[in-house]
Amino acid sequence: MISAEPIIYILIFIAVLALVQGAYLVIFGKSISMDGKVNRRLDMLDKGGNREQVLDQLRKEMTQHMKSQSIPIYSILATKAQKANIAFTPPQIILVMAVVSFAAFIMLTMLTQVGFAVRLLVAILMGVGGVYVWINNKATKRMAMLDEQLPEAVELMVRSLRVGHPFSNAVSIVAKEVADPLGTEMGMISDEAAYGRDMGETLKAMAERLDSQDMRFLAVAVTIQQTSGGNLAEILDGLAKVIRARFRLFRRVAAITAEAKWSGKLLSAFPILALILITLVKPDYFDEVMESSYFIPACFVISIFLVLNLIVMRALVNIKV
Repeated sequence: MISAEPIIYILIFIAVLALVQGAYLVIFGKSISMDGKVNRRLDMLDKGGNREQVLDQLRKEMTQHMKSQSIPIYSILATKAQKANIAFTPPQIILVMAVVSFAAFIMLTMLTQVGFAVRLLVAILMGVGGVYVWINNKATKRMAMLDEQLPEAVELMVRSLRVGHPFSNAVSIVAKEVADPLGTEMGMISDEAAYGRDMGETLKAMAERLDSQDMRFLAVAVTIQQTSGGNLAEILDGLAKVIRARFRLFRRVAAITAEAKWSGKLLSAFPILALILITLVKPDYFDEVMESSYFIPACFVISIFLVLNLIVMRALVNIKV
């Protein structure tokens, strides 16, 4: 009867992802949620935090990952962790990798019969890969929410400017009215400007940290208005329309390329589904093949090709707009 090891590997990897997410929620709870009505910065201030202390803590969290790119293993996910604004510090993330790798090794030891070296290698790959997939998903979700919130935030700034508020007050209003993740980001800009930092410079630094083209547009518009003058409300009104049009275009491109993306996922999942179906219909179908010494290496090669299929298909549909 065919071994269930490929299915066990998948289940262990899913367990690794669940373990990382569970640890994150247990440690930080609702404080790192991005769907609350009150953004995290305001929540920290409401709990009695000093404005300067809150700014220092948020600034440390939002810049700690890029400062740790020199760490060998951590460098592969520093950019993603920066965009996701993971509350774990770099050493804590490395510790999480080690813990989930150890947990994966224990599960592999209990559920499979492969050699020690293979179990160790697979456990490390699951630990590092699981944390990377988890951080990448969080970064993608957070950046998508930022892009969706930005047009409304700029329009709120326009309305504030038209009723006579200075731009610093307009940013402060956005920080109070908009939920996370943009609310806390704008709150940091408001606080830094209140302590004397140039508003255009602050916006540019945030745009570079998040690698957001729309935020770069906003930073450039504010900087040009500061140096050359002009009606900032009209400039930002036009910018809001451009950002919203870009957002609609991105959604349209995503809809057009969705078929190709799901085709890649289906092609990668089909061999696994076929393996499960064959096992159910004819359990002894692979018995002779499993006796070969090339069986385990061949499984790894096939897994690599399946992953490469996803990467290539994603690259083909990654249309730059």
